[in-house]
Amino acid sequence: MFKLFRFLKPYWWQVVILILATGLQVYTTLRLPALMADIINNGIVEGNTDYIWQTGFRMIGLAIVSAAGSLISSYFSARVGSNYARDIRAEVFTKIVNYNLSESKDFSTASLLTRTTNDVNQVQMVTIMILSMMLRAPLFCIISIIMAIQTAPDMSWIIIVGAVAILGSVALIMSLVIPKFKIFQNLIDRITLITRENLTGLRVIRAFNNEKLEKKKFDKTNDKLTKLLIYIDKILELQNPLINIIFNGTTLLCSWIGISLLTKDFAYLGNMTAFAQYVTYVMMSFLMMSMLFVMLPRANVSAHRINEVLAKVSKIHWLDKTNGQPTKAPSVEFKNVDFSYPGANEKVLDNISFKADAGKTTAFIGSTGSGKSTLINLVPRFYESTNGEILVNGLPVKNYEKKDLMKRIGFVPQRGMLFAGTIKSNIKFGAPDASDKQVHKAAEIAQAKNFIEKLPNKYSSHIAQGGTNVSGGQKQRLSIARAICKDPDIFIFDDAFSALDMKTDKKLREALKPITESAVVLIVAQRVSTIKDADQIVVLNNGKIVGKGKHLELLNNCKVYQEIVKSQLSDDEYKNELKLAGRVPNAA
Repeated sequence: MFKLFRFLKPYWWQVVILILATGLQVYTTLRLPALMADIINNGIVEGNTDYIWQTGFRMIGLAIVSAAGSLISSYFSARVGSNYARDIRAEVFTKIVNYNLSESKDFSTASLLTRTTNDVNQVQMVTIMILSMMLRAPLFCIISIIMAIQTAPDMSWIIIVGAVAILGSVALIMSLVIPKFKIFQNLIDRITLITRENLTGLRVIRAFNNEKLEKKKFDKTNDKLTKLLIYIDKILELQNPLINIIFNGTTLLCSWIGISLLTKDFAYLGNMTAFAQYVTYVMMSFLMMSMLFVMLPRANVSAHRINEVLAKVSKIHWLDKTNGQPTKAPSVEFKNVDFSYPGANEKVLDNISFKADAGKTTAFIGSTGSGKSTLINLVPRFYESTNGEILVNGLPVKNYEKKDLMKRIGFVPQRGMLFAGTIKSNIKFGAPDASDKQVHKAAEIAQAKNFIEKLPNKYSSHIAQGGTNVSGGQKQRLSIARAICKDPDIFIFDDAFSALDMKTDKKLREALKPITESAVVLIVAQRVSTIKDADQIVVLNNGKIVGKGKHLELLNNCKVYQEIVKSQLSDDEYKNELKLAGRVPNAA
């Protein structure tokens, strides 16, 4: 947890004020029992009314100063703790969004959510306690012990007995609950994971009538968490009766010993009263520290989980400034590129080489798992190639500053991802300064204008989180409009037309031609009909290029492509395609 204290650095002056206010509160509070003893010994016993009033006013003044110190220290501990947690959350979030695709898979989404919320809250709560108690409790304890010994040395052994008893009970409780805190956080992760999976996969669960199975999975984890919480709460609840027994025991001892001493010297009454108050402060100090020590291990587990996220070093290093001058003419070139996932022995991509020029469409096709999506994910550096070189506009991607590379790329993923907001805000996501005219034009090209215009609020219509209130095809068209609105050098469509019907697909590709005349277009597709007019088709099989050329060329010389085409067409359509390619159908 101490590693996270670096986030307190910007607030050092507030911590200093907090410390000074705490010191003032402790000093003024601990002066009150001594003044009370003076009132009893020199005022009440001696019958000196003037002394009682004078000392009483001093006590009121000290109480006001103590209250002010308490308010100031409480305010700054809450303020610093909240800002401290905010900065940690911001750092964790920044770290997560900058992970590449490989690194983000090291943590589950549910775990990252828990670490960003629940774990940070645990650390925040304990940090506020540390700021408010860590200084106050030891000061109260040490000064109270010193003043108690000075006030009534004959009774000082009572404090030692009480302190040992409290420390023993705290040690017992900690030994029982600390091992359970890590299990608790893992179960919270599991609950979040199951809940998230059920919410996102609700339609699939219902379609397969598996609600009972999913509920059983949830109940199993929920029961484990409940039993663990009950166990932890039962152990922690032991603290209150133990502290009460110790507290009442020390009070009884103070009264017993004090009364026996009073029989010898009645003037000891004030000292006994002050000593009893100092013992109370000592016991309360140990109680505060015991609460902190019980909560600290749980926060330490949370801090460790946060540090795991923050300590993850990205394998993709971006330059602060682009090194070199990209060409004006857009292009994408792969030179002998290999890629393997971390820890994997087999290559996902093996010796990939091709060039995609401006004004031309390069398409990628192949069976599932052939490496199509992985290949195009290397262009925006979502992954880093293992070997070889990737050039964008004639410059290696590793030479680019991140923003400079990303502004050149319009990326449309396999599953259209929309964000909570409006249709307009989603289309402008990559181009926040785009005009309404540009937004409308992008929607028109993406074949989204028709359904948008039918909505009551048109471009101001609400989009739910993840785009759950629009269909798959509408979501995909809005994702395409978002890329178009950005006006990039390179368009990457990762199977981005799969949810579109054939008619809309054709219209969209026709509408794209004018705006892609000076841009590179990379398309990953499953349907041959989507890419048959591409200027260059790259056929992948098991991570290798097994064919490269136009549609009719590949029908002549690429067996894998022939099989793909044949699987998607009827026998008559396939024979017609072969005739167009100049082949004899029965020779296929």
